[in-house]
Amino acid sequence: MASLDRNNKILLGLVRQQEQGNNMCADCGVPEPDWASYTLGIFVCLNCSGIHRNLADVSKVKSIRLDLWDDSLVQFMRERGNSAAKALYEKCVPAFFYQPQHKDCIVLKDQWIRAKYERREFTGENNKQAYCSDQFESTLWKKGKDNKQFLKRTFLLSRKDFTLRYFIKEDSKFPKAVISMKDLNAVFQPEKISHAHGLQISYVHDKHTRNLFVYHEKGQVIVSLFNAIRATRLAYLQKKHPTLRDNDLIPQLTGHCLKEGYMEKTGPTHREPFKKRWFTLCSMNRKLLYFKSPLDATELGAVFIGTEGHSYSASESSGRCARGGRWHCGVTLHTPDREFVFMCQQEQQQQEWLEAFRKVIAQPMTPEDYANEANMTRGK
Repeated sequence: MASLDRNNKILLGLVRQQEQGNNMCADCGVPEPDWASYTLGIFVCLNCSGIHRNLADVSKVKSIRLDLWDDSLVQFMRERGNSAAKALYEKCVPAFFYQPQHKDCIVLKDQWIRAKYERREFTGENNKQAYCSDQFESTLWKKGKDNKQFLKRTFLLSRKDFTLRYFIKEDSKFPKAVISMKDLNAVFQPEKISHAHGLQISYVHDKHTRNLFVYHEKGQVIVSLFNAIRATRLAYLQKKHPTLRDNDLIPQLTGHCLKEGYMEKTGPTHREPFKKRWFTLCSMNRKLLYFKSPLDATELGAVFIGTEGHSYSASESSGRCARGGRWHCGVTLHTPDREFVFMCQQEQQQQEWLEAFRKVIAQPMTPEDYANEANMTRGK
């Protein structure tokens, strides 16, 4: 037993080695992993270890604190480590491929781990993957625009003309919609869509944001589509900004929602009754959108958020503003043209929205931001 206790201490020492990359999970980057794959020679977190258990032919895991380790396995872990595994299994990861972090949804982490160790997609030994092709076609379940029913639709992504098309029927000659990569954004929303593989695709149509909610039964297919969209977006941005490096363009491939949730909203005179609305705030395009419900296809309205130097700010407001409203934790968004008054149900939500607004306001505006602000102002 003394020898086994000693082995656990050795493993705890190995997991602190920053030069070997062992101090962070090999798959999601969370600090202080306390599990290990003793067949791959890597240290992983508890959540990622659960995914490795499903790869029994490739990876076998143990707790470095609770399980017993033989001398031979400890020696194997000494000889390997996260940095060595990364050099092998992540040798040829495409620049556009999304590498999930610990807060990302399960399907992204699951497919990242399977792509690395099970399918060995990034070792340089396999053929070109589907998400690297100039065209990507898939049949997805898509939510109807005016109802909750999901129907099968064929989607065709083209890198040649930077578009995503979808068709109502498999043999349709004409697409229901042709979506440009210019404003397209895809992000996983499993909780909102109530499916583990739920993907939200958003784009601008007639100056309004249009949302498509889709999923596929197979995680590999939906994640491949997501990465194919990122690849097409990157090709579009490379053509649009030929002088910029890929490192400058990669952050623009996927716009994550900074904050979303319900608030109550009143009208421009602040005398109108408060109505419950679903709000989303994206820092990439500096827009606050509001909908009647989370799965609405089109927003009811949008607010551009500039910088403090351009007279934008956010502050707490008194519950006395709520004329008949149920919620009393107020937030006022000040813009050059109007003050928007919102009510949150709880103080924590109020503070989260204030923090999110102030984070966007603190970001410098880009030339594209100025163009978006001008377009939204002209559209009113």
